[in-house]
Amino acid sequence: MRLLHGGDLGHARAAFGEPEGGWIDLSTGVNPWPWPAPPLSSDALRRLPSEEGLAALSAAAARAFGAMRALSVPGAQAAIRHLPFCAPPGDVAIVSPTYNEHAPAWEAAGRRVRRVEEPEPAGVLVVTNPNNPDGRSWRPEALLAVDCGLLVVDESFVDPTPELSLGSHEHVVVLRSFGKFYGLPGLRLGFALGPAELLDRLEAWLGPWPVSGPALEIGARAYRDGAWTAEMRIRLGQAAARLDEALAARGYELLGGTPLFRFVAGEGGAARFARQGLWVRSFPDMPDRFRLGLPPDEAAWARLARL
Repeated sequence: MRLLHGGDLGHARAAFGEPEGGWIDLSTGVNPWPWPAPPLSSDALRRLPSEEGLAALSAAAARAFGAMRALSVPGAQAAIRHLPFCAPPGDVAIVSPTYNEHAPAWEAAGRRVRRVEEPEPAGVLVVTNPNNPDGRSWRPEALLAVDCGLLVVDESFVDPTPELSLGSHEHVVVLRSFGKFYGLPGLRLGFALGPAELLDRLEAWLGPWPVSGPALEIGARAYRDGAWTAEMRIRLGQAAARLDEALAARGYELLGGTPLFRFVAGEGGAARFARQGLWVRSFPDMPDRFRLGLPPDEAAWARLARL
């Protein structure tokens, strides 16, 4: 069964039509102010991705993450899907509710999965930190203290809060996303950090040319741009605080979130936003709660003010 995700305005149009002024997509946790990617080289699309380019990207990402090795993958989603087939045997505990692709990936590999409310001992423990959709977070030392054979930490939303990142540890696999913080999800770029033997198996599973030429060039340059990263962390924090104030003024209850998205409850839910052409992320099993990203410009803030 195909799972629902944010970012598809086709669902918005099917349910509510086309609003005056068009839709503004707040249904993802993607940075609305992307890294300013320069023009690509002539080889980026005309030649197969090179080993040299892949090595440069992996080295730049590893330095940015404070890791010994960063395995480049075609989006963190690809690592989520393939990792269960490379991981050592054992039961799987997934701290839930969380990103809805984790459990199906382990179940597809024939693993017995149980959903738990907090990190607990297991053969394989899967934690999203900070969590999606509610923004719950755990200190790295608290996660490392849990007795488990393999700890898998999805850090797709960790870039604005680097103090939560685990980096490299022997029994830990960390998954990182490029597109969310850098605002370029269509590039389909992510990384896996972890024990060398497990990363080797994952690399073999993915096969040759796992990352596109444009992703090699843009990713390597972006991870070297420390000034942009520092400035963006400040900007995202300020925008999230402004969004909290706007939501509170309209009677919504903030339940959690990260600098890239907020998780809220309130009367009217997603439909109330849709009437102003703002598409937010709703959850069938939590009808009174929804997640929304940051308004990209003053026009979007004005629509929010009309709620």
